[in-house]
Amino acid sequence: MDAQARAVDTETRAERSDHGAIRLWLRMLATNRLVEMRTRRLLLERFGTTLPRFDLMAQLERFPGGLRMSELSKRMMVTGGNVTGITDLLEREGLVERAADPDDRRALRVRLTRAGRRAFAAMAAEHERWIIEAFAPLAAREMAAMAALLARLKTHVRSLEGPDA
Repeated sequence: MDAQARAVDTETRAERSDHGAIRLWLRMLATNRLVEMRTRRLLLERFGTTLPRFDLMAQLERFPGGLRMSELSKRMMVTGGNVTGITDLLEREGLVERAADPDDRRALRVRLTRAGRRAFAAMAAEHERWIIEAFAPLAAREMAAMAALLARLKTHVRSLEGPDA
């Protein structure tokens, strides 16, 4: 990809006459997209996997006892069908397993296998390095300030959607 193609992103939609909120929103979108695209590329190149597969494994890593498919779907904010497809692939590769839910015999829980835990640990370590590298130009205090501002903005936007958001 040449420099001109790289320079064209979501932020290029902004014009000087646009409200500051529009320009900021577009900059946030463009930056997020760049970090996400780089992460997707590196996951594929280094581990032959996708961001959704990584995300599913990350959720399971946090819950060693496993999660129901519906819980995975909510946490990943994707449809149940997407979770089922990803789980099927990871199960075929021996990275996850389905097991009976001890609280509800009609339900199944998905959990990482031993091989899945090892694979995820390797991916997570690299992923962390990639994200740290992406944010390297910012000092710790700048990242903390940005995180606090984004938390305040997130709370406000959520409040605009009402109590069920």
